[in-house]
Amino acid sequence: MNKKLCWDDTKVFLAIVREGTLSGAAKTLKLGIATTYRRLERMEEVLGYRLFIRDQQGYKLTDEGRILVSQAEILEQAGHAFDAMATGVNAGVSGHVRLATAQGLADHLILPALPKLYSAHPDLTLELVTGVSTINLQRRDADMALRLVRPEQGKVTIRRLGELGFGLYVSESYLQRKPLNKEETMLKNADFIGWPETHQNLPAAKWIEKNSRGKTCCLTAGSMSAHISAVEAGIGMGVLPNFIALTKNLICVHNNIGCNQPIWLVIHSDLTNSGRIRVVADFLSNLVQENKTRLA
Repeated sequence: MNKKLCWDDTKVFLAIVREGTLSGAAKTLKLGIATTYRRLERMEEVLGYRLFIRDQQGYKLTDEGRILVSQAEILEQAGHAFDAMATGVNAGVSGHVRLATAQGLADHLILPALPKLYSAHPDLTLELVTGVSTINLQRRDADMALRLVRPEQGKVTIRRLGELGFGLYVSESYLQRKPLNKEETMLKNADFIGWPETHQNLPAAKWIEKNSRGKTCCLTAGSMSAHISAVEAGIGMGVLPNFIALTKNLICVHNNIGCNQPIWLVIHSDLTNSGRIRVVADFLSNLVQENKTRLA
């Protein structure tokens, strides 16, 4: 390798990793697209291999590029620390964190608490990746995750933070249409909000499958927000997180249904010593502990 690597080009590399496109990286760095592309080309030329695969959807890391991400982030943090020490200013943690989590946890737990995190660390930025599907930290879909399913494999560190409680809920309008008859089995003629086949691994989906006794669900939906809205509208019964359902004035007809799920904090092992990751991890851990009773 005759030419030396320009360490400033690692900023371009990380920006493309995080944004997924050249234009997004250029905007983040406040550079022109042509300049951003030239810096990436220069870095790849010095290294002697491609860092990304370009396709219509954007820039995807090659295997060689994926290996360099954690080292580039260490360099980024070292640069931030040097700047703070050199200027005599303790600006706190800075940088970007990509957090994967369930939509319900994002909307009703994490987002309301974010102002406190940003107040303490104004130079920290956060990207939330939400959904029921499992995010692959190995592919760097995210830096860390707050999730309800424990990963079975991968180069990750895992910590159980608490438990999320679920119950069977209905609306007042549903009960007016189908009053609960204590003389009969409560679930015999129930209309259920169910999950599609792609989500049958969820405890809630398994519970509904078992208790519907072969009856087709009146509605299936692939997101928790849709289930909450459907139950609110009186369409049917739904298995919902207690801490969300109780804010919607829904009625719990069955609380102990055995669908409670552990809350796992999952971090890519290469990032466990990163200052920005530790700050967000501590924030999430404290948040779950502070809301332990509410989440149960």
